[in-house]
Amino acid sequence: MMSRFDTYFLMKADDTAQYVKEKGYMRTDAALAAKEIGDGNLNYVFRVADTKTGESLIVKQAGEALRISADMRVSTDRNRIESEILALQGEYAPGLVPQIFGYDTVMCACVMEDLSDHELMRHALMKHKMFPRFADDITTYMVHTLLKTTDIAMEHKAKKALVKRFINPELCEITEDLVLTEPYNDINKRNLVFPPNAAFVQKELYDDHALHLAVAKLKFTFMNSAQALIHGDLHTGSIFVREDSTRVFDPEFAFYGPIGYDTGNVIANLIFAWDNGVAYGAAAFCDWVLKTIEETIDLFCAKFLKAYDQCVTEPMAKAEGFRERYLASILADTASYAGTELIRRTVGMAQVKDVTSIAEEAKRVYAERVNILCAKDYILHADKYSKGADFVAAVRRAADAASVPERGGRP
Repeated sequence: MMSRFDTYFLMKADDTAQYVKEKGYMRTDAALAAKEIGDGNLNYVFRVADTKTGESLIVKQAGEALRISADMRVSTDRNRIESEILALQGEYAPGLVPQIFGYDTVMCACVMEDLSDHELMRHALMKHKMFPRFADDITTYMVHTLLKTTDIAMEHKAKKALVKRFINPELCEITEDLVLTEPYNDINKRNLVFPPNAAFVQKELYDDHALHLAVAKLKFTFMNSAQALIHGDLHTGSIFVREDSTRVFDPEFAFYGPIGYDTGNVIANLIFAWDNGVAYGAAAFCDWVLKTIEETIDLFCAKFLKAYDQCVTEPMAKAEGFRERYLASILADTASYAGTELIRRTVGMAQVKDVTSIAEEAKRVYAERVNILCAKDYILHADKYSKGADFVAAVRRAADAASVPERGGRP
């Protein structure tokens, strides 16, 4: 029997209720209520629940155009990549990603565990909630999903097969443009610069040729370093949290790239939370964020070195001193890509509510300047970052520098 789900179309909420019944994910007699809950830039996310039993699941469908721009069209294969990677990461880091129930190649839809008992981390942090176990959870996730997909641990041909399977050129192009090109030149006239900071952005970003050279190197590292199977968009909008649980989702940008891109994105997005806390006077929260940044780096290093010894298979990677040199290069990339994330979310076309929701103009001006100055410190002095305290010190330096009158003054 022919089904309307045998041909791709963009579903509405009511369609997903029928879809999960027809595909066998819910009973045919279930009383279902479906609601679109996605707030991202690319996909459509529906929560489908049985109003009688409370049973629920999530249906995530890839559209053929970005939600933020109908002119930007990307392959719907990204949902296949996401589904397969979440299943793989579930093996490497059990309990730290949602469970995948199935993927439909026709409808480009993934059906997965409903995490409605968790909260989107960005939203929680904007309420200045604190999550003491986050640093421990996120570092376990990163170490096991990243290190175990490198040539350090994998048989080389098996790793190259994954490189081929998860090549993701269209989503990578978005990163190459929006993160590693446009914030420094506005070449496509899509940057969103807060008007009171226009002159500051011109001076600190558009006119800084040393910065351009450093970011050019980072762009080519991103495009050519097939180091590990990275998430590719690991920010607080891709993490669900509870006090006792952390779940990473949304790896549709995943591909084989530099480990530091993931670790750096986590650090930058914690700084955005700090920005918001400063703007609204949440001193205890800000202290927790800085402590979490330090712990995230230090726990990552400790766990990485331990896991390295446990899973290294490549003979030459056992050479004395190599693992320390390998980790140092990851930390330098972490600082650098934390910087590019700080900059692109401050002036690029895909910004973060942590900063854009700051109501008082002077406080938003200050937050953006802290981000840009901290970012430049990270990028231009990347080899100076070897421990968590170094990353926190850069935030403090930027906060002090942004307070200097000629740089705008602290509110």
